[in-house]
Amino acid sequence: MDTDEALTYTDPEVLRAAEAGADWADPITDPTQIDWAPRQDAALIPFEVINGRPMNPREKTGITRGRNKLGHWGEKAAADALVLATGPDGHRRALLIERTDRHGWAIPGGCLDPEETPLAAAVRELEEETGLVLPDAAWQVTPVRYVPDPRASDEAWMVTVLCVAQLGAGDELPAVAGADDAARAEWVLADDYETLVKDLADTYGGVVFPAHVDMLQEALHASVTAKPEGA
Repeated sequence: MDTDEALTYTDPEVLRAAEAGADWADPITDPTQIDWAPRQDAALIPFEVINGRPMNPREKTGITRGRNKLGHWGEKAAADALVLATGPDGHRRALLIERTDRHGWAIPGGCLDPEETPLAAAVRELEEETGLVLPDAAWQVTPVRYVPDPRASDEAWMVTVLCVAQLGAGDELPAVAGADDAARAEWVLADDYETLVKDLADTYGGVVFPAHVDMLQEALHASVTAKPEGA
């Protein structure tokens, strides 16, 4: 593969999905044909458009043109629901899912639906992927952040809002089961990030989804300071 080919790439699966009408894949193959003003106005993190092409606001990915493995052009907004609980053994655990795309273990979450708030999306995705419903939870909604997603390019990227619920101690952990985009859902030991990584490897033979490493490190090592919002 020469340099030009290495810098311009869209996964064939994205193109096939777009042709098939999949809702996650934009059918427009040329970003200069997009009306970018509405998308820029709605963006959670501002970004530039130069000569009709969106510009990643945070990093150079090595793929300057194309969507890499993401279906959309420009920003796609998501929300993630991190649920922490202390089990009867006194150890803190985090509810994680094993992604069906083999990218690793992640915080439950997904893309926002039209007109949906990040908190509403996080709560919905949590139920869809794990079966867990928390009607009385006090959620902490953190500021929007850029996601260092390995599937991104310089023209297609993800941003997310992390929502955290701390359930405290209980006689037993709530029952969960993987569904939708989750092959499995498990309560992983999470007294700190290093413990989480070790438990994933030793118990489940897994690794953390690269895009969620920073979020998990910060959430497990520091208190979340955002004000609670009701679901």
